[in-house]
Amino acid sequence: MKLVSFDIFRTLGFPDTQTLKPEQFLAHKELLKDADWVLFPEYWQLNALVHGLKCRVFPSVASYRIGHDKVEMTRAFQTVAPEHTPWTLIEANGPHEQQAVWDAMALPFVAKLPKASMGEGVWLIENRADWQRYCERTNVLYAQEYLPIDRDVRVVIVGDRVVSAYWRTQADQGFYNNVSRGGRIDNGPVPAVVTDLALRLARELEVDHAGFDIALVEAYPYVLEFNRLFGNQGLGQGSDLKNAILDYLQRQAAPEDPNGPTGPAPLWPVAV
Repeated sequence: MKLVSFDIFRTLGFPDTQTLKPEQFLAHKELLKDADWVLFPEYWQLNALVHGLKCRVFPSVASYRIGHDKVEMTRAFQTVAPEHTPWTLIEANGPHEQQAVWDAMALPFVAKLPKASMGEGVWLIENRADWQRYCERTNVLYAQEYLPIDRDVRVVIVGDRVVSAYWRTQADQGFYNNVSRGGRIDNGPVPAVVTDLALRLARELEVDHAGFDIALVEAYPYVLEFNRLFGNQGLGQGSDLKNAILDYLQRQAAPEDPNGPTGPAPLWPVAV
């Protein structure tokens, strides 16, 4: 495979891979057109690469577009798995909407900025002052029911396979499970109901590179979000993710022949 990467750190050790700086991509149009895969472009490159140069990108277009915004992500979850999506209200930020959301939500509840990651832009709303501070920081109101949990599961998906699944326990200050915000990794067994949900969401949404965050409430899974780009703290051996990506790209570039390795079955004469 001929690979072009725009992220040297995420494709370190990939064979036959040329790395480019994102801002220089227009100087390498023929190289990009000729590549089997273009890996980890910036979001702002996506339309030019996919629609202009007709490149095949990884992660998938859906991984980028759905994962770029929590509002769009939650609406996608509500479409394909509403029974596994926490109750969420999304409204424009105006005085009437602020009051309507406040009246509808039971305390405490969670509020989020549409575009944030690594636990940033997430509030635990416990009183009216918390809600007012949040409303002053956002153009879109995103309010979600609070789930009574002290941990969640990060499920790392590449293509149609689970690369890793591990618990993230709550930080000392409470509320946050993100490792970047003080959460801790627990490699205890993860129930199949969690990984099955992550695989189902990835398949139905055509997301092929993501870390899904899923919470269990009385053994029932709820999807919180996914990150298109995720940390490697819980991934075990450093080569696991690389091998999973290369295997997936190879399988997608050369899908299995439904007629088998020897080609289509021969046509035999039929007696009449």
